[in-house]
Amino acid sequence: MPNVRGFTLVELLVVFAIMAVLISVVPVAYDRARESAQYRDVVRGILSDMRKARQVARLRGRETRFILDLAQHRYGVAGEALRPLPDTIDFRALVAEGEMHNGVAAIRFLPDGGATGGSVQVMRKTGTGVQLRVDWLSGRVTQTALAP
Repeated sequence: MPNVRGFTLVELLVVFAIMAVLISVVPVAYDRARESAQYRDVVRGILSDMRKARQVARLRGRETRFILDLAQHRYGVAGEALRPLPDTIDFRALVAEGEMHNGVAAIRFLPDGGATGGSVQVMRKTGTGVQLRVDWLSGRVTQTALAP
């Protein structure tokens, strides 16, 4: 009788079971990776736009505002297109009195390097996140982790 090679039914069932486990795990891992990438992108974007507003104010010699539109979930430098925030990210703003109008918070950067000061908290749905602070005297932007 010739030597017949092939797979047994048990071997095929084991392979199918492994594939089923992988197929069930991959979407969850993908969603977590996507949410993590969106979070990092938003933090970098807000930090970058705040620093850009400070630099524009100093170079052009006129105040420039960083805007957080709380109602429409957007942010950016005044006069430019605002960037949307993903639904997976929450944020809060603490700004100087008089810098909150109709759900829009602003931090003004002044030509002398100062600012009206304030902070923005960017949080994941898990409660972890960062706080981006703008020093009123120097206009410098710093980042600190939020305790969950």
